[in-house]
Amino acid sequence: MAYDEALADRVRALLEGAPLLTERKMFGGLGFMVGGKMAIAASSQGGILVRVDPEEGERLIATTPARPMEMRGREMSGWLRVAGPDVASDEALAEWVERGASYAGSLPVK
Repeated sequence: MAYDEALADRVRALLEGAPLLTERKMFGGLGFMVGGKMAIAASSQGGILVRVDPEEGERLIATTPARPMEMRGREMSGWLRVAGPDVASDEALAEWVERGASYAGSLPVK
């Protein structure tokens, strides 16, 4: 399954004007990088992947519809998966995009 292009367009619109914004196709999805750091991605499995402060991950998993991101059967610290229905509203998507872009933007530029 390819990533949801309409969802990627919505993410792109929300990130407009972000510093050093680039896009990169990877793992069948489309990643959005802020300052050279991956911030958010339209996932090939549907929904989005969001980069978060690893120290906030458990709290977000407990209090939001986000789930741990897994790669090759291993949970990836600092990355969450949010299903498509959970970002169907513009408000919900904007919250996750802001969270991912803010954290990626706080990291040293590559």
